[in-house]
Amino acid sequence: MRKTILTTVIGTALLGSVAMSAHASSEPQGMYSADNILDAEVYFAGGSGEEIGDVEDILFDEEMRITALVIESGSVLGLGGREIVVDTDYFTLETDMENDGDTEHRVMISASQEEVEAFPAYNHDWWEQTKASARDAWETTQEGAQSAWQSTREAVNPDE
Repeated sequence: MRKTILTTVIGTALLGSVAMSAHASSEPQGMYSADNILDAEVYFAGGSGEEIGDVEDILFDEEMRITALVIESGSVLGLGGREIVVDTDYFTLETDMENDGDTEHRVMISASQEEVEAFPAYNHDWWEQTKASARDAWETTQEGAQSAWQSTREAVNPDE
């Protein structure tokens, strides 16, 4: 049951993510399962079409928006089999319906080999730094919102 709920939540996040566009050979699928996208093969878009690796994980924020994919690179590109973080600006999802009715997903990366090599490694340090940055951004936004509210309140009620 828990896996079904998580798959539904992630599937809904995938559906709502603008950066994750799907190209179907016939009609759009309408809903996407994270379970089907995990382990999808990842390729360079255009150009060589060389395989980069497989989708290892899908990262999303507090509002269930996809922020990145974790790609297990294998040993291509001299990456030595590391896991890399690919932001939503760099990938699209291609979906094809097979003759037997199965759906096949491929992730296409729109980046050069040099850019892919420079993508951050997915590790404990990256995770902790990203969480801290998100927390700092939230606190800054929250403080700004409170300050704007106070300024508006003072402007409307100058006697207080």
